[in-house]
Amino acid sequence: MSPTKSRERPFGLAVFLVIAGLIGLTAAFVLTLDKFALLEDPDAQLSCNFSVLVGCSTNLSAWQGSVFGFPNPLIGVAAWSVVITIGMAILANARFSRWFWIGLNLGMTAAVTFVIWLIYQSIFLLDVLCPWCMVTWAVTIPGFLAVTFYNVKSRHIPSTASVRRFAGGAYSWLLLITLACYLVVAVIAQLQMDVLSRI
Repeated sequence: MSPTKSRERPFGLAVFLVIAGLIGLTAAFVLTLDKFALLEDPDAQLSCNFSVLVGCSTNLSAWQGSVFGFPNPLIGVAAWSVVITIGMAILANARFSRWFWIGLNLGMTAAVTFVIWLIYQSIFLLDVLCPWCMVTWAVTIPGFLAVTFYNVKSRHIPSTASVRRFAGGAYSWLLLITLACYLVVAVIAQLQMDVLSRI
């Protein structure tokens, strides 16, 4: 890869980060407001509560909703704000060093790991699907994939030529790969929770 090509700014990724960040921030902000409502009134009826299967109250009230001693949505408010800022900075022609891209990848890896854990908790233990939580899942998964594929193909993450070629191809097929991930989660939820018959 030529030095010029390696320094090209990823405008497509930047636009995606801004859009995904705005969606994630919206979900986290609404969940934060819902958490405040529950703190004021534990019996509050939240707008995201549709049934015993689909709702936010159970997730927000459970210990899984405050893993680090404060409401999980606050993590989203902070983290998605950073993602939006990074995307906007790239659109403003900012160039980041390799260590910055690796740091972003570590952050996205932590985020998707946390999301996978939350998906497991929702499906296997809490037995409820939180709509705004699912919105967060829906943008975190492709966010992790997009940043990882970009970093590998751009040589920010050391890898072999074959792995870089795979990452470059996967980057082009990001939408389909993301849809496949959604399908896996949906199938697991159906098998464990019998979603279709409970809607």
